[in-house]
Amino acid sequence: MPAALKLGPVAAIVGFLAFVEFTSGILQGYYTPLLTDIARHLGIHDADVNWLEGSQLMLSALVVPALAKLGDMIGHKRILLVSTAVTAAASLVLPFTDSFAVFLVAWALQGFYVVWLPLEVALIWSRSRSAERPAAMTAKAAGILVASLEAGAITGALVGGALIDALPLQVVLLVPALAVVACYLVVQFGVKESPDLAGGRFDTVGLVLITLALLSLTGGLSFLRLNGPADLLSWGLVVLGVAFVAPFAWWELRHDDPLIDVRMFRSPSLWPVFLTAGLFGVSVLGAQAPLSTFARTDPETYGYGLGTAGFTTSLLIGIYLIAMIVGALAFPRIARAVTPRVALIGASVLVGVGYLLFIPFHDAYWQALTNMVVAGIGSGALVAALPAAAAAAAPAHQTGVATGLTNTVKTIGGAIASCVFGIALMSHAAGAAAEGTAGSFAGYVTVWLVCGLTALVAAVVLVFVPKAAFADAPAPAEALAVH
Repeated sequence: MPAALKLGPVAAIVGFLAFVEFTSGILQGYYTPLLTDIARHLGIHDADVNWLEGSQLMLSALVVPALAKLGDMIGHKRILLVSTAVTAAASLVLPFTDSFAVFLVAWALQGFYVVWLPLEVALIWSRSRSAERPAAMTAKAAGILVASLEAGAITGALVGGALIDALPLQVVLLVPALAVVACYLVVQFGVKESPDLAGGRFDTVGLVLITLALLSLTGGLSFLRLNGPADLLSWGLVVLGVAFVAPFAWWELRHDDPLIDVRMFRSPSLWPVFLTAGLFGVSVLGAQAPLSTFARTDPETYGYGLGTAGFTTSLLIGIYLIAMIVGALAFPRIARAVTPRVALIGASVLVGVGYLLFIPFHDAYWQALTNMVVAGIGSGALVAALPAAAAAAAPAHQTGVATGLTNTVKTIGGAIASCVFGIALMSHAAGAAAEGTAGSFAGYVTVWLVCGLTALVAAVVLVFVPKAAFADAPAPAEALAVH
C-alpha cells in the first residue's frame, strides 16, 4: 500500500469510529422503509412524513455549529459522547408513543447524531496533521467511515424492512435505540481525545444570532407549507431569517474567538465546498422520504409509483447504499489520479444525472434502481469528500468548525428542500391522490428535477476551486521529478 494511503497514527481509532458511523448508518437507513407504517401508526398523511425529516434537519442545523465549536474548544470526543447520549435518549422514546407531537420532538432530538461525522473527521485530522500526507490520510479514513455508515444504513434498511413485515412497529422501533446505547459505550472506552485543543471563550451572542436566523428561516418555510405560498407572514419569517445573517456576520468579524469564522466563506477553496454541501443536502437529505413513499405508492390505485412492500423497498434502498459505499471508497483513489477538485466535480455530475433520469424513467423497479445507483455513487463520494476537503483547507484549530459547517450547510439545504418538497407533494393532486394519502405525481417530478439541477449547479460551482485545493503538497522527491 502506498505511504499516502496508510492510516498511520489514526489507525488505532478508525475502527471504533467506524462502529460509530455504522450506528449512524443504522439510524439513517432503518426508518426509511418504515415511514409509511409510521405515518399510519401516527394517523398522518404521507406528505406529513416530511415534518419528521424537516424537524430533525432543523434541529441539526441549530446544534451542529455549537457542538463543532465546542469540540475544537474542549474536546471532540467529549462532545461526541454528549451528542450520542442525547441521540440514545431520544431513540428510546420513539417505540413508546403514538402521539405525533411527542414522536416529532423525539425524532428531532435524535438528529444530534449528525455531528458525529464532522467530529470524527476533526479527530482524525488532529492526529494525522503531523504525518507526511495528512490530507490523503484523512480522505482515506473518511472514506472508510462513510463506507461503514452506508454499511450500517444497508443493514438497517434490510433489517427494518424485514422486521416490519413480521413484528409490531413498537418492537421494530426499539432496535436502533439499543444500537445507539452500544455506540455510547464504544466511544467512551475505545476513542481517545484529540491531542490539540483550541480552548478559548464560547461565543454565546453568535450562537443566539445564528439560532434566530435558522429558526426564522426554517420556521417560515414550515408555515409556507401549512398556509400555502400566498401567506405573507411565512414569507416575512423567511426574509427575517435571511436578514439575521448580516448582524451575525458583523458580530463574528469583530469577535476574537467567533463561533463561526465567517472569513472562511471568503476562502477560494472553502466557499465552493460549503455551497456544494448545501446544494448536495437537497438530494441526500431532502429526497429520502419522497423516494421511499414513491416506491410504496400503489400504481394500480394512483397511476404511478412502484407498489413495493416493506422488504422490497429496503432492497432498493440497500442497493443505493452499496453504490454509496463504492463512491466513498473509490474517491480517494480517483482524487489521487485526477486531483480532488476534478473528482468532486465528477461526483456532483453523477448525482445530477441520477436524479434527472427519474423524469423519463420511473415506471419500473429496474429503472428506479438504475437511477439510484448512478446518484448513489456520486453521493457516497461527496459524503466522504466534503468534510475531508474542508478539514484540509481550514485554518489551524478550526477543523471541527469547518467540517461542522459542511454538515450545517448540508442540513440547511436538506431542511429547505424538505419543506419545499412537502408543499410540492401536497399540491396538484388529482384523482385518487386527491382523496387518499399519496403525494401528487407533479410533486415527485418536482423533487427529481430540483435534486438533479442543484447537483449540476454544484458541479459548476466546484469549477471555481483552485486546481491544487484539498491535495497534499508534493514530497520533495516528487516535486524535483516534476521540475
